[in-house]
Amino acid sequence: MIPITSMKGKRVAVFGLGGSGLVTAEALVAGGAEVIAWDDNESARAAAEAREIPITDWRGTEFGAYSALVLAPGVPLTHPEPHWSVKIAREAGVEVIGDICLFARERRFRAPTAPFVAVTGTNGKSTTTALIHHILKSAGKDVEIGGNFGPAVLGLDDLASDRFYVIECSSFQIDLAPGIDPTVGIQLNLTEDHIDRHGSIEGYAAVKEKLVDGAKVAVVGTDDAFSAAMASRRESKGLETLRVSTRGAVARGVWAVSGRIIEPMGLAQTVVYDLHGHPILKGVHNAQNVAAAVAATRRLGLGLDEVRKGIETFPGLAHRMEPVGRAGPVILVNDSKATNADAAAKALSSYDTIYWIAGGKPKSGGIAPLAGFFPKIAKAYLIGVAAEEFAATIGGAAPHAIVETLDRAVPEALTDALAATEENGGEAVVLLSPACASYDQFKNFEVRGDHFRELVLTDPRVKPFQENA
Repeated sequence: MIPITSMKGKRVAVFGLGGSGLVTAEALVAGGAEVIAWDDNESARAAAEAREIPITDWRGTEFGAYSALVLAPGVPLTHPEPHWSVKIAREAGVEVIGDICLFARERRFRAPTAPFVAVTGTNGKSTTTALIHHILKSAGKDVEIGGNFGPAVLGLDDLASDRFYVIECSSFQIDLAPGIDPTVGIQLNLTEDHIDRHGSIEGYAAVKEKLVDGAKVAVVGTDDAFSAAMASRRESKGLETLRVSTRGAVARGVWAVSGRIIEPMGLAQTVVYDLHGHPILKGVHNAQNVAAAVAATRRLGLGLDEVRKGIETFPGLAHRMEPVGRAGPVILVNDSKATNADAAAKALSSYDTIYWIAGGKPKSGGIAPLAGFFPKIAKAYLIGVAAEEFAATIGGAAPHAIVETLDRAVPEALTDALAATEENGGEAVVLLSPACASYDQFKNFEVRGDHFRELVLTDPRVKPFQENA
């Protein structure tokens, strides 16, 4: 835990007692703050009381004596309208912050030289965060990982001047972190998302830019117009900015072309890593993730060999284009995290001969945006509520069958893939990339992915992927 000693002796209200909220309240108490906590959910309040966190409903009481309201990131700050707790705090002139803000302030207070890497972006945050952590750890650094991905930030090991902190930050968390000042701040990309919470894509972008503005060094993916503008504004102020691109060379930063990650060295160019053949980091989106991780870790002082070793040994993340098993020339990949068409497109673009398992609880737009990938589909196996809709969308563009469940889809897809590769040669992939939410048949995408993994690894034709790497 990271005790928040910078709030010692101050009154602090905490609203939202999920996982991060509980840890936040405990960290404040451990640091000597006078805490009152509340949640609209009775079971959440009971869980907090069981951990001896003081519970008080402060509605109707004098709130001006409190130094801050610490809000859980899932609670509306501005849109569609401020939560009642936010309205009370603002009427009393009390600032509203979150756990990332507490971490940043505590770091400034006790360990300002502790390297702090903050990672944000619409897509790729978790992979980039995990890759940076892995590169640093494989280089022998003392490094913690958490935030929006992994443990709550205040639940990490306590601050130390030589301990690295690699923290994934959602837009909700950044919005609650005024003055956030990472050593290296990474903005990967920006596409329309969370408009219900930020009002517009411009509002969403403005929140992301707060992290870029406060960083000592900013690493910015410039493949989209919003992020490129952030980089240009920062450069116009003379602030150190490293650009990352998959569309062309950059003067300062790292770029990727045809799977090669390139760093400029004066007038020369150094190929840091060639991703061809890497079992995990496939596709243009992962090339951007790797380029950002290279820019960040090189700026933190790591040598080329250290960075290359970290990339080479990166095991990937569960449920994100995760190779699970191999049966001869067929690889079976768990991409259960792909809960919409945009996410599934990244996997479909990364492979050639695909036996695609798709379906679940459909989202707006379905799989129509994926039509350009249908020629790569050797056969689609459609499951869940979306099966008939997806079958109609695919039509005659690719062979497909409604199989209803993963239990049928996995063995049938593998049988077909093995038969085709035996007859025609080459390699193939059985890909679970559902382009759907999971909750028609599963609690969440993790449970869905775990079930896929179990089906794959209990099939006698399959060996775990690592055995064949």
